[in-house]
Amino acid sequence: MKLWGGRFTKEENKLVDNFNASISFDQKFYKQDIRGSKAHVTMLAKQGILTEAERDEIIACLDGILADVESGKLEIDDTYEDIHTFVEANLIERIGATGKKLHTGRSRNDQVALDMKLYTRDEVDEVKEVLYTLMKTLYKIIDENQETYMPGFTHLQKAQPVTLSHHVGAYFEMFKRDRSRLTDIRKRMNTCPLGAGALAGTTYPLDREYTASLLDFDSATNNSMDSVSDRDYLIEFLDALSIIMMHLSRFSEEIILWNSNEYKFIELDDSYSTGSSIMPQKKNPDIAELIRGKTGRVYGALMGLLTTMKGIPLAYNKDMQEDKEGVFDAIDTVKGCIMLFNGMISTAKFNDARMRKSAAMGFTNATDAADYLVEHGIPFRDAHGIIGSLVLKCIEKNCALDDLSMEDYKEACPAFEEDIYEAIKMETCVDKRNTKGAPGREAMKQFVEECGRYLKEEYA
Repeated sequence: MKLWGGRFTKEENKLVDNFNASISFDQKFYKQDIRGSKAHVTMLAKQGILTEAERDEIIACLDGILADVESGKLEIDDTYEDIHTFVEANLIERIGATGKKLHTGRSRNDQVALDMKLYTRDEVDEVKEVLYTLMKTLYKIIDENQETYMPGFTHLQKAQPVTLSHHVGAYFEMFKRDRSRLTDIRKRMNTCPLGAGALAGTTYPLDREYTASLLDFDSATNNSMDSVSDRDYLIEFLDALSIIMMHLSRFSEEIILWNSNEYKFIELDDSYSTGSSIMPQKKNPDIAELIRGKTGRVYGALMGLLTTMKGIPLAYNKDMQEDKEGVFDAIDTVKGCIMLFNGMISTAKFNDARMRKSAAMGFTNATDAADYLVEHGIPFRDAHGIIGSLVLKCIEKNCALDDLSMEDYKEACPAFEEDIYEAIKMETCVDKRNTKGAPGREAMKQFVEECGRYLKEEYA
């Protein structure tokens, strides 16, 4: 069944028909297509283009089609070219000539543009929601681990001591920015293309602003050519999804490292791990690895759509049908990855003692030891060299700076006193860093409160 054909004298080649059809994937739009059609006929009746009786008959039938699809009574199959054909054909079959008036004043071009916007708008909201759930889990970890000390890294080398709370807080900030990006995208895309026609509007006296209001858009689009050829919002959405996956991938990479025998910072729950078919001792972080791997899949969707759109002249071209499958796959991938990551991190156990020992044996308090000497009148460059020699001694003795004797310290520099041990304690090193954004106790208290306010305000 097709919505066109009067100008053609031959049937479409079957291979061409299959190649051209989109019903296999755009059937996802059935709710949005029916919602858009109901708004359209409501506006047509308001403008006197349809009678109120015709409007009511069409809307009642559309509701019936929706109910039958959702109950399984009516199946969407590949005998239809696309979801728009499916809905309209079933409408005409059920109510006859009145159903043929549904398409008055619109084209499939503005119809598909509307369906994609309605669908994407809903998915933006859903991605924000699953991100919010993950952030609540991260907030719990942040709140409960303000005194869980661990090494902070640069170049994958132990650098300075931080807390698990501070480390996870960095990802909370990343996901907060992700949700902000999604909010911006939703606001920018919230204009209604319906009524733009194929590319040049229509001669019917449509009230496009009224249609927009019925569909909860801020306004109708301003240019009919742009209305049907705009896919910027999809590119922006895929970009935001790619950044989300990048953040998940970075976190997953750290979990993979922390889960290794060399680190043992974290133990993943059995329900989020797998074993080996040959090595009975193995407990593999497959979920984290798959999330890391699927990041490339989402990047591919973004690059695919950018490449599709780069050479398309105005207005609508069939190339744009290629926007859907990549976007659908990316959305499903990202939502699935966020939910699995949330389950994995919420059931994981952190090894506090192991993390603290790693921070100590990694000499993450060396900078604080140098600062101690500066406070006792030693130039920083000299202090740097003195502490470097003490680190070398620790490596030879296989111990931490905390384990050196006062004799070792005095031999390196007479300025050292017994209070050096207090100065380089893990708690001291972390807690005296209290500038905004630092891991110190007071700074983190403010950060945790701010995270809590954010979560409350988002659902106030």
